Amino acid sequence: MEIKIISEKDYAEVIKLSEYAFQYKIPDEKIPTRKEMLKGGKLLGIWEEGQLAAKLHIIPLCVLMNGEEWKMGGIAGVATYPEYRRGGYVKSLMQESLKQMKQEGQIVSLLHPFDISFYRKFGWEILSDIKKITIENANLKILGVQQGSIKRYSKETHNEDIEWIYLQYARNYMGMLARDTKWWGNHVYDENSEIAVYYNATKEAMGYILYNVKERKMDVQEMVVLNQEARIGIWNFICQHDSMVESVTINLLVHDPFPYFLQQPKLKIEVQPYFMARLVNAEQCLKRFQFNQEIEPVLLHLDDPFAAWNNGSYLIGAGKVTATNEKEVSRYVDLQQTGIKLTINDLSAIMFGYRGQKNFMRWVI
Repeated sequence: MEIKIISEKDYAEVIKLSEYAFQYKIPDEKIPTRKEMLKGGKLLGIWEEGQLAAKLHIIPLCVLMNGEEWKMGGIAGVATYPEYRRGGYVKSLMQESLKQMKQEGQIVSLLHPFDISFYRKFGWEILSDIKKITIENANLKILGVQQGSIKRYSKETHNEDIEWIYLQYARNYMGMLARDTKWWGNHVYDENSEIAVYYNATKEAMGYILYNVKERKMDVQEMVVLNQEARIGIWNFICQHDSMVESVTINLLVHDPFPYFLQQPKLKIEVQPYFMARLVNAEQCLKRFQFNQEIEPVLLHLDDPFAAWNNGSYLIGAGKVTATNEKEVSRYVDLQQTGIKLTINDLSAIMFGYRGQKNFMRWVI
C-alpha cells in the first residue's frame, strides 16, 4: 500500500469517488468550482491497479484558542470504494495525515464525523455539543420593544459587520474556526441562506442569525449574539415570520441561555455531539496554552498510538512546559513515579474544554 499526494490531473477521480461514496451528483457547471476548492490544502490518496481506492483531504485553516489563532488541519472528504473497505486504507490515510499536518505546523486538527466511534480510534475526540430547539408557531411571541433595527444580507451582499460579530463571539470559546471572507462565501452561505444582523440604537452590529425559510419552516443554522439586547432583537425578528412559518428550529451552542427568557421556555430540545478535535503536536499545544502561573508542578504521561512523537511525559509548572528529555524534569522524581496518565483523546477533550477543563489542574481559560 502506497500513499501519494494527489495532483491536479487526478481531481476528476477524486470527485468521482466522492460522488459514489457520499451519494450525490455535482452538476457539470459546478465541477470547475469544486476542482478549484480542492486546490486548497493537500489531498492524500491510495491507488490500486491504476484506480483511486481511497482518499482524504487536509484543509489548512486556523482555530481560535484562548483568543489566539492556532494552525489547524481540517480533515474532510474521507472516502473509500466499498471493494476496498476494511482493508486498512483509511487507517493508513489518517496516520499519514497526522505526519503531514505536523510537517505543516498544524498543531491541532478538526473534523465533522459521520461516526464518532470510528474517528475516536484514531485519537479525535468530541469538541462540542450542539442543541437544536424546535419552536411551534403558537410560541412565537415578541418580547418588548427594541430600539435597534434589523438588516438582511445574502452571499452577494455579505457585510464585514457579520465577520466582526462572529470574531468577538468566537474569541470566548475554544476551537471555533477563524473564518475569512472567502470561507464565508464558499462554506457558510448556501443557495437559500440569508443573514439578519441586529444593530443597536447607535448602529453597532451586535448579533446575527444565518437562516433560510422554505416549506413554511424557518431553519436557523447559526445564532450569534454579543448581548441580551441583540438576543431579544433577533428573537423578535424571528417572531415576525409568524404568518409565514409553522415552526422554527434554531441550532445553538449547548451552553447558550436561550430559551430561558422566552414566555414559553418549555420547548423540544435535542442535544448531540457536533465536531471532533485532536492534538497533532501535543508539546506545542501544551507550550502555547495559557496555564495558571501558580499551579504546583504536574506531570502528564501521554499515550498516542497513531502519532509517536506525542508519546512521553510533560512537566507543567512554573509557567512553562518541559518534556521529559530535558534535564529540568529530573528534579521531580516523585512526580515521575506518579503523574497523570492520559490518552491523546483525554488530553484533546481537556485542551478544547469539552470535559473538565476548568477543574483539571486549575487551568486558566
